[in-house]
Amino acid sequence: MSTAAIPGPPLPVRTPGSRARGRHRRPERPEIPVGSPTLVLAVPATAGPEARPVVEELLSIVRGEQPGIEATAAYLGGAQDDSPTVAGLLARAAEAGLPAPVLVPLLPGPHGFLTELHQLADEAGATVTDVLGPHPLLAEAVHVRLSEAGLARADRARLFAIATAADGIVLTTAGGEEAAQAAEITGVLLAARLAVPVVGAALDVPGSVLAAVNHLRATGSQRPALAPLVVGPEADPELLATAAEEAGCPSAAPLGAYPALGQLIASAYLAALPEAAPVAEEEAGV
Repeated sequence: MSTAAIPGPPLPVRTPGSRARGRHRRPERPEIPVGSPTLVLAVPATAGPEARPVVEELLSIVRGEQPGIEATAAYLGGAQDDSPTVAGLLARAAEAGLPAPVLVPLLPGPHGFLTELHQLADEAGATVTDVLGPHPLLAEAVHVRLSEAGLARADRARLFAIATAADGIVLTTAGGEEAAQAAEITGVLLAARLAVPVVGAALDVPGSVLAAVNHLRATGSQRPALAPLVVGPEADPELLATAAEEAGCPSAAPLGAYPALGQLIASAYLAALPEAAPVAEEEAGV
């Protein structure tokens, strides 16, 4: 008798799992109402080989976080390819009779780009969300970038010493003194994670970073390091390199497409939808 005629064990039946309980469970994803506006990630840069990979990866994370979101990106300056600009995308949406999109600035804090973005949004009747910070997830992202560069322990539970670990951090921002001051909350959160002093400085203000490094050294830090509180596209790469060279200390990498940024982008969009505002706060871990 052929073994093919002998019935095998039944296939396992997949049963729905129970919803996780406790305050650390992941919140249920909210349903995106039909006809909701598009999420437009407003990038304060010109589309190019440096900005596009970060932006596309963040959009991928956003779509994974909230599959119902229609998400795209638009850039401040004229694109080097067919990537849309913010002004062009808003104009096309109006011409097509589509709902005005929700613009989420790809920024962790204040920036000169916001003035122009709000002007464009006001003319088109579009919504601009708050920037992504300050937020504990940004402090986490900076911590991870420092640990990847060998400048900080990966977590406080590991008690072994790292010879290259920084004993003082300059949180570098792009957006002038206002951005540096706004970064103070994230700096406090980062200092609590690392147990070292953290001060802010503006990459685009001459002498700001060097003054912050000198302050740390004057107060006892022997191994200061720079930690960019920038996603990447909003800061000139030359400013990052020059700041580290002038200060004579190492630097971590920009935040880039860190997964938590995707969560913050999705949460900012959801918070702009009145029906989803309470859930949006849960998604961001507030």
